[in-house]
Amino acid sequence: MSTTATASRRLVLILCILALPCISGIAVAAAAAAGDADAFLHCLETAAVPPQLVHTPGSPSYAATLVSSIRNLRFVAPATPLPLAIVAAAEAGHAQATRFAVLDLAALRNVRVDADRAVAWVGSGATLGELYYAVGAASRTLAFPAGICPTVGVGGHISGGGFGSLMRRYGLAADNVLDAVVVDADGRLLNSTTMGEDLFWAIRGGGGESFGVVLSWKLRLVCVPETVTVFTIRRRRNESASDLITKWQHISPSLPKNLYLRVVVQSKHAQFESLYLGRCGRLVRVMESRFPELGMTESDCEEITWIQSTVYFAFYSSSKPLELLLDRGTKPDRYFKAKSDYVQEPIPIHIWENTWTWLEDHDAGLLILDPYGGEMARVSPSATPFPHREGNLYNIQYYSFWFEHGEETLEKHLSWVRGLYDEMEPYVSKNPRTGYANYRDIDLGRNEIEGNVTSYTKGKVWGEKYFKGNFERLAAVKAMVDPDDFFRNEQSIPPLPAQQGWSSI
Repeated sequence: MSTTATASRRLVLILCILALPCISGIAVAAAAAAGDADAFLHCLETAAVPPQLVHTPGSPSYAATLVSSIRNLRFVAPATPLPLAIVAAAEAGHAQATRFAVLDLAALRNVRVDADRAVAWVGSGATLGELYYAVGAASRTLAFPAGICPTVGVGGHISGGGFGSLMRRYGLAADNVLDAVVVDADGRLLNSTTMGEDLFWAIRGGGGESFGVVLSWKLRLVCVPETVTVFTIRRRRNESASDLITKWQHISPSLPKNLYLRVVVQSKHAQFESLYLGRCGRLVRVMESRFPELGMTESDCEEITWIQSTVYFAFYSSSKPLELLLDRGTKPDRYFKAKSDYVQEPIPIHIWENTWTWLEDHDAGLLILDPYGGEMARVSPSATPFPHREGNLYNIQYYSFWFEHGEETLEKHLSWVRGLYDEMEPYVSKNPRTGYANYRDIDLGRNEIEGNVTSYTKGKVWGEKYFKGNFERLAAVKAMVDPDDFFRNEQSIPPLPAQQGWSSI
């Protein structure tokens, strides 16, 4: 349930090649003029990329390759601009040679787990499911803290922060990155030592696609018990669901950090979903002490391994085969729109009562409430670009999905998400109203070009909502490593203007 910022393994590189100085712009389709297109494709043919890895609109494999990493049907609609070429990179050199094309990293999906050292190297083209499967195969007591959806791409997920069911114990995916391999704007291959601490800081939560192409990541694996406990408890609106959500807001961030308890609210019910790093008996005692109103009992528990818990959260069943984690999907199956908020003060019960009217009238809409606290509150907000640490109770995702194509249907669902988002404005974070960068939301603002680079002033409008005070430092890193704005998109980090400077760089 993420936007294309995290669901796609494809990095859209908006680059200008020296051979074609007239080709520039925010959209890949900016190079669609026939003469420019022919010149570009000819130039690409002379690059160090095997022709079988270059897919153009005339290639039989183009359509399948285009949709293979897309998870939202909104981005395969007829009006969506099409890339002139897709380069299916198979090694680092192909990424170094690629310019002004969609660079598909799906083939860079190798996962190498060293259980003795509790580390893993993973290609950005791997999915979270593939990473989890490899870690689970190597050890029953190692895990990696990242998101719940197994088809989400590792590269996008980590570069935006990456939270999930282990975040209260071990923090974000980005907090557990030890090294990375990056292709910069000059085509150089860099690691954490050669790229320097500022760029290494920026790609761990600031959006790697703004600074280069992150090919692979070295990850710290974390310890989990051989047996963990999960439960799912559903309470209908007429079963005091509003009271339970209200109480949950107060207790969830202060629960033991081994306990993750999120809420999914849809239609006429609230679903409480939990992962506990321990046995059922202990969990029952904690819940009886801290949240007796939920009525959780031992019969609600299921004791499983951590790797089974990843299947449980993804498919709502721990009995399904682990191999489902390896299913990358072949094409998108739904349209969706998501927005997000951070909550810093409990929302009053009467607001939750009002929210039911939105949900009961819109079966395809839901809210996902992810609790923070624990390790998330301990880490400094400037340790990585991801700033949403201490003081945040939880994250809200507003989500609507649909399967029918048409402008009327599109507007209905967009209006629902935006309307509920507007309704919640008085009760969420302010100055700025913040959101999660991996739930990429173009409604917050989009970049504009001033001269030959992205406007810092325009970028600041959306950028501070994702990154707060870290946005200026991200822009300073951008100015240092990519001053010509080689890597750009609708919400890429702009270069900090020279006159503003940044004292810490």
